[in-house]
Amino acid sequence: MHDNTAEQARIANVHPPAWENPRAKDKYHIVVVGGGTGGLVTAAIAAGLGARTALVERHWMGGDCLNVGCVPSKALLRSARAWHEAETAHQRFGGPAIDGQRDFAAAVRRMQKIRADISAVDSAHRYRDLGVDVYFGQASFTGADSITVDGQTLRFRRAVIATGTRPAIPAIPGLADSGYLTNETIFSLTEVPRRLVVIGGGPIGAELAQAFARFGSAVTVLQRGERILDKDDPEAAGIVAAALARDGVRILTGATIRRVERRESIVVHLVCGGRSEELEADAILVASGRVPNVEELGLDAAGVEYDDRQVVTDDRLRTSNRRVFAVGDITGRAPFTHVADAHARMVVQNALFFGRKKVSSLVIPWCTYTQPELAHVGMKWDAANEAGGKIESITIPLHDVDRARLDGDDEGFLRVHFREGSDRIVAATLVASHAGEIIGQLSMAMQQGLGLSAIGATVFPYPTQAEVIRKSADAWRKRKLSPRVRGLFRSYFRIIR
Repeated sequence: MHDNTAEQARIANVHPPAWENPRAKDKYHIVVVGGGTGGLVTAAIAAGLGARTALVERHWMGGDCLNVGCVPSKALLRSARAWHEAETAHQRFGGPAIDGQRDFAAAVRRMQKIRADISAVDSAHRYRDLGVDVYFGQASFTGADSITVDGQTLRFRRAVIATGTRPAIPAIPGLADSGYLTNETIFSLTEVPRRLVVIGGGPIGAELAQAFARFGSAVTVLQRGERILDKDDPEAAGIVAAALARDGVRILTGATIRRVERRESIVVHLVCGGRSEELEADAILVASGRVPNVEELGLDAAGVEYDDRQVVTDDRLRTSNRRVFAVGDITGRAPFTHVADAHARMVVQNALFFGRKKVSSLVIPWCTYTQPELAHVGMKWDAANEAGGKIESITIPLHDVDRARLDGDDEGFLRVHFREGSDRIVAATLVASHAGEIIGQLSMAMQQGLGLSAIGATVFPYPTQAEVIRKSADAWRKRKLSPRVRGLFRSYFRIIR
């Protein structure tokens, strides 16, 4: 059941029912459209610096991340992991054998309580106290330097579009009548679907497939491509796929859905491997991509170029209208909360202070929070692979890391790609139980221009899984010890008495 107290607290923060929009000022230094991470960070920094700032949100402050994305999903993923650890503790560690009732409603209540508590940070009242004029309603550009909302016109020196994206719904006959779920609705469930079909094998599909399998659903993932997580290193994705399979997730690749129909249950008609198949389900989760929220924004009136994937921006996040910038998912770049945050910090400088910060200068990590996690930073795996001899690689199995073995989490690896003849890191992929925590160390090294030699000179605490990074540096040093260099050392020690 839903925790009404928690939900009421969240709504009171993210869209207060009795909220009254302020009276518009003569002109704002910056108007931000969209109250997700990118918009909130932009508005907070601008107002903190003294700029007259307005923020327009049509639905919920906090955007997808707080309300229907990162926060609720990671809370449920943690609950699912706890269930799994309890159920496997006897076999893996000699712990007590667990045989009890599953309580999905309790996991949901926990999620809602945490989400409500976190929502205070993104609340409309807090941003008003920071000096931001917060408006609720549909924003629409009426010219190159003006926006209307709730019958008022907001004139601006600069504007930032931060309206994000929403789930892309494939044009499958009968799907609309199936009552499908997306990330925007799945966190409203109060019971676990007995049979769940997930359309899409990207990060959202993989994470929720594993979670609901651990909650007790019979989960099937349908992926059109040859493998799930197809933007990641194939070997890394294969380890995650095997982990999902062990948890009972059935993965069908090369699958084409012909139609969906409702009988006593939902029936998915598909073709896979040249064979027709029918899948019965109690729920369908659509996780097959995103589309930008550009409708009703009046971008044409502002002279802002856009298409069905993005608002078009340059390397400094400026649109075709020099007064208007865009940040976050709406730009079609890496669709992550931490990227929206980075964009926001950059756009305040570029929009208000004639800064020249470039998106291309950012080193962007990402992580899929399955168990094990799959994290990556830098050049995409296929680009590194196609670079041939210009890029070298070192792979360290997690089995070589003592802490991973002690934790029983030694399935995975670190693969570091670096420039030939150099220690400069250009990319890294890590599959490990705490990959998301560890990858940040490599991101910082890359951002600061530190190579493998600097990492090798760093002392890591023992035992930690992060030692895998030091081991990659040690492996790089051993490569430098060529037969010629070994011969020189042998000659040296023959001389030394």
